[in-house]
Amino acid sequence: MPLVLATDDDGGPEIFASVQGEGPSMGVPCTFVRLSRCNLACIWCDTAYTWHFTGDERPHRDGRTYERKPNQFTLEEEDVADRVTALAPRRLVLTGGEPTLQAPALAKMLSQLDGFGVEIETNGTSPPYPALDPLIDQYNVSPKLSHSGNPAELALVPERLRHWAQEPRAFFKFVISTPVDVAEVDALVSEYGIEPGRVFLMPEGTDSATLREREIWLTPLCIERGYRLSDRLHIHLFGDTRGT
Repeated sequence: MPLVLATDDDGGPEIFASVQGEGPSMGVPCTFVRLSRCNLACIWCDTAYTWHFTGDERPHRDGRTYERKPNQFTLEEEDVADRVTALAPRRLVLTGGEPTLQAPALAKMLSQLDGFGVEIETNGTSPPYPALDPLIDQYNVSPKLSHSGNPAELALVPERLRHWAQEPRAFFKFVISTPVDVAEVDALVSEYGIEPGRVFLMPEGTDSATLREREIWLTPLCIERGYRLSDRLHIHLFGDTRGT
């Protein structure tokens, strides 16, 4: 079962080495594999080329859709594993899109790697896949708040949130645009008993000026609550670009 990946600016599969730009591993050298497809539709998504294909009428703030063929690259699991192994970092980040939609193929790919720590970025709506779960060292769970434009019944699944709150490998990363979003986070933390030290607040934005402006008022809110602040380091370093 091949994997369907996103493409880089040259049309090849988006497999690359960089530093993790967000969350608990920020600054750590990592190899990234970006998967295509997503089950949600965030209006501010900065990787809409992984899911907002021609004919998709769900809204996105830039109004753009993408042709599917030039933005997807299919590779056998063995080929993905070979490309990952050829890069230097031994920390692997599976991102998207929503990687868990391709869990069986990811499990097969990961079983061919040796000596890697593995993180997976997920919106937290899918249950853990039995063959994949033992191969994951860290779940970066990013539940989508109301400002994402997703219906709550799709984005915030109580059974899943209860699971991730009790999963010691899981960290929560919430995208924040306004202080109102933080109130939503507070409600979820309270309802599901999420440890504040496992919660990251990350400003929404695809340029350094926006990120800095929001981090200024996010910082005291994190201090008051015991949450952690996440930057978007790759935006400062490389801008809003693929393969970084």
